Amino acid sequence: MDEKKKIVSFRDLEVYQNTYSAMIRIYKTIIPALPRAENYDLKDQISRASKAAPRLIAEGYAKKHQKMGFQKYLDDAMAECNEMVVSLSQCRDLYNVDCEDLIDLYDKSGRQLYRLSIAWTKFKEKGYTNTVNE
Repeated sequence: MDEKKKIVSFRDLEVYQNTYSAMIRIYKTIIPALPRAENYDLKDQISRASKAAPRLIAEGYAKKHQKMGFQKYLDDAMAECNEMVVSLSQCRDLYNVDCEDLIDLYDKSGRQLYRLSIAWTKFKEKGYTNTVNE
């Protein structure tokens, strides 16, 4: 049986870890592979969206005590993941950049954020309080 680890920080969330490591890979491999003509469009968009997802997860986690605080940030992070799927698909299709694994990772992260959002809503609706050691 898969034993679940207690979440005591946003850094414990797999979706945070995945989006953060993806951002590092994007900066080291994808952005340098794009042509200069994309400096103010695709490169700029990818750099902003890749940084936004883990930041939104972290910021939202800090507001988990608010009724809709965490929820809003999860929704925004999911939107950034969806944007990354499209942007990386453009890199692949326009410039033959090998990034299929990153596309899959952002697609998975978007689904994880959706499921976390649903679970968080149910958790808050039941009126549970945060019992995690902080």
